[in-house]
Amino acid sequence: MADRASGKLPRNRYIICRGRPRSIRLQNIQSQFGLERLNIAYNAALQTATAALAAAGYRAVRGAHHYRVIHSLTHTIKADVGLVSLLDQFRKKRNISEYDHVGMISDQEAKEMVDLAIQLRKDVEKWIRENHPDLLADK
Repeated sequence: MADRASGKLPRNRYIICRGRPRSIRLQNIQSQFGLERLNIAYNAALQTATAALAAAGYRAVRGAHHYRVIHSLTHTIKADVGLVSLLDQFRKKRNISEYDHVGMISDQEAKEMVDLAIQLRKDVEKWIRENHPDLLADK
């Protein structure tokens, strides 16, 4: 958890740090629980999708926020339907596991979500460079 006073995150929990875009550190997640790893990667992917939506000049409304942000990827970065479907499956699995059936996330599923978040970050970064270079600090 973040230390609210300092705003710092423990080393094994940070997702994005300041600096170059390659600073996403999802590979460094050292959690012993699949759900924690999946949550961290899922939140990184959700923030990445939100960044694409904002770059396109939009934001998702409150109702079904995660669903809308995930599905906006087909319109913003023209993401493959398979990628969006996979991310949506992880959204559903995360919700069920977090609220109903604890312990149903395997290490393999957590790894898949980490890999998906990393790939999405690369795709969104490329899309922003090609379509909205004015939004980048390092042109």
